[in-house]
Amino acid sequence: MNFALNKRALALVGASLIGAAHAQHLTIALASEPTAADPHYHKMTTNDSFSAHVYDSLVGRTASMELVPSLATSWKNLDDLTWEFKLRKDVKFSNGAPFTSQDVLFTICRTLNNETNVSQSYMDTTKLITDVQTPDDLTVIVKTAEPVPLIPAEFARNLPIISSSIVKHDKLRFAPKEGCGYKGPWPTVADFNSGKMAIGTGPFKLKSYVKGNAINLERNDGYWGAKPAWQTVKMVAVPNAGPRLTGLMSGDYDLIENPAARDLARIKDDKKLAFVATPSTRLVFFQPDIGRDKSPFVTAPDGKNPLQDLRVRKAINMAIDRKAIVQRLMDGMATPAYQYMPDGMFGSVKAPEIKFDPEGAKKLLAEAGYPNGFEMTLSSTNDRYMNDAQIAQAVAQYLTRIGIKTKVDAMTASIYFPKRAKREFSFPIGGWPSENGEASGLFQLWVASTDSPKGLGTSNYGAFSNAEFDKVYIPAAKTVDPVKRKAMLEQATQIALDNIPLIPLHFESSIWAFKKELSYEGRRDQYTLATSVKPAK
Repeated sequence: MNFALNKRALALVGASLIGAAHAQHLTIALASEPTAADPHYHKMTTNDSFSAHVYDSLVGRTASMELVPSLATSWKNLDDLTWEFKLRKDVKFSNGAPFTSQDVLFTICRTLNNETNVSQSYMDTTKLITDVQTPDDLTVIVKTAEPVPLIPAEFARNLPIISSSIVKHDKLRFAPKEGCGYKGPWPTVADFNSGKMAIGTGPFKLKSYVKGNAINLERNDGYWGAKPAWQTVKMVAVPNAGPRLTGLMSGDYDLIENPAARDLARIKDDKKLAFVATPSTRLVFFQPDIGRDKSPFVTAPDGKNPLQDLRVRKAINMAIDRKAIVQRLMDGMATPAYQYMPDGMFGSVKAPEIKFDPEGAKKLLAEAGYPNGFEMTLSSTNDRYMNDAQIAQAVAQYLTRIGIKTKVDAMTASIYFPKRAKREFSFPIGGWPSENGEASGLFQLWVASTDSPKGLGTSNYGAFSNAEFDKVYIPAAKTVDPVKRKAMLEQATQIALDNIPLIPLHFESSIWAFKKELSYEGRRDQYTLATSVKPAK
């Protein structure tokens, strides 16, 4: 026996096994950390993207945001107020419990009894539900108080399904105020963060969620759909684009979110790397505090809140050079926004360009009674949107040039979002994708007058309220006829543009960079999914 030869062969086999093991593991560097493992905690893209690994919804979405069957194989209107969903057979949760209509009922009830959520997340649609019937294990009939034409799209984005087996309960029925047949305390965010109740039907199981450290997932080999290529996945938050790219280039990460647009040339020149850029529907904007006579971070000579004056909001709109921000800060990886949804989207209008006109802005300020401007603090994340802190600084400089002496207070998303939900800011940054494919996706949450019981204006932190807008938009959202709804949404869009509840900046393009031996399908919803990462052919 040639011991040296066999030793060499064993070494090669060992190296092969190590390589195979490595090929089963995927490490992703996120630009922003999910704030919880609870799929009903806080409605934001990073959280929804993370939960999509562990949980499924009744309705799925393709990378281009087309609706497709998921846990429901079909759905239809029985009448304007009633939807029927037929469920997929032989699906099991990661703990082995079968998926049935009872789990859908339990999930809806949990969203309505979730006291640990942020800003009433995931309740916008379920608040409108008046009854949930489960005539058999594979049928769910949902009744609403008013027509909800887009309920399949709303369920796709707003209803990750959890298992009723995570608690002991009596026979479930739709009676949210009485607990729906469950008498104990409803699961909290801490129960999901610990992994105790993180039981889903998705492609992965949650091994651990350690805030500030990492998320570890393992493949759910009992998954009903196509099996992901990866046995284990590790997600780490690396807010700074520089270290994210350095980690990718050194081999620490296999895929990263949002490399800086200025680094794309460097990625192109590296034969070991590749990237994909995908236009998104995410509008990045600022939200002026319009509702309060005195705002916490605005100081004006007359003691008033200038942001309540439409002329001031118009001046701010005119003072920002959107094209320069897109070209210089975003390196072209964005589109200037002159309305609240991409041109051509259902409910959009032919909006004229918002001209960069600082002199005109100064005149409007003077007309409003502020010839010498006023002072204001702009609040921003520094780890949520592409180049968010730099964008905030640029906008602050533009406003300062017209006399609005503007400071920037940038902070991590985990600190920022709870503060914004409590309305602790005067001029906060925001970002929102039109996930349902039409104007109502943003209007319902951010522009409509706040009516929490009806799921309206739950993100309207600026307290904008316009009776004319509500009179048009609210009926539009209930109109089943698409021709009528489109015309009404276009009218609502024009009213919003005329009154400026939000200062639009641009629509982001999403960028992912990855090792050359991998491929990634970029998504318009900006989700980073391990299931979309595959070994290159």
